[in-house]
Amino acid sequence: MSESDAPVQDGTHATPLGASVLASDPRELPAWRSPVAWATLIGVFAAGLAVDLWSKYWAFRTIAGYPVELERERVLNDPSFFLPYHARWVAIPGDLLDFRLVLNHGAVFGIGQQRRELFIVFTLFATIAALLLFARGTRVRMRATHVAIGMILAGGIGNLYDRIFYGAVRDFLHMLPEWQLPYGWRWPGNANSDVFPWVFNVADVLLLAGMSLFVLTSFLEDRRARRIARDAEKTAAASGT
Repeated sequence: MSESDAPVQDGTHATPLGASVLASDPRELPAWRSPVAWATLIGVFAAGLAVDLWSKYWAFRTIAGYPVELERERVLNDPSFFLPYHARWVAIPGDLLDFRLVLNHGAVFGIGQQRRELFIVFTLFATIAALLLFARGTRVRMRATHVAIGMILAGGIGNLYDRIFYGAVRDFLHMLPEWQLPYGWRWPGNANSDVFPWVFNVADVLLLAGMSLFVLTSFLEDRRARRIARDAEKTAAASGT
């Protein structure tokens, strides 16, 4: 064993040379130090937010056949306010996707109705947590994770915008509109037996897709960390023989 291959001693612990090389790899620097990482995060966030807000604007200007104007104070304070009825708009034939205007006073899938202030505060804290996670908890090389965080931020801010400026979230995507559960079964809290009774928007898609991608990348990172630890142990064992 040459001197350059020897493990580096630090007190009573031995750190294989491979670990020190890994630590000096610029790809292992915290993401906040990388312009490319910031560009990825901001680019995905800006693109996702733009698509979400534009799609909501288009939907409420077009789907009913005339512009549907929302007055924030009326949405918040008038219990009798409801969106006007409009004819079915088939987006994808085969009963795969309809456009249907809905105001959601809760979260994804209508959870937590009439908890607007709670969701505003939660989104603000979640945004700060996501930015800290990006800056301190990810590395330069973790591009997919940066994309995931950007998608989550875009979805959260897109719905936050609606809650602040409209008093509720604008939804318009309805999957499988004519598909029914068998035997008259119903999802809890729903009056009909639709297979997918919820109406959602692009922000919801970004949130769910971003969280799914984040879980996947976290799993892969965990596998990578375990593999590196095993390799380091093997290197240390080989160096000690």
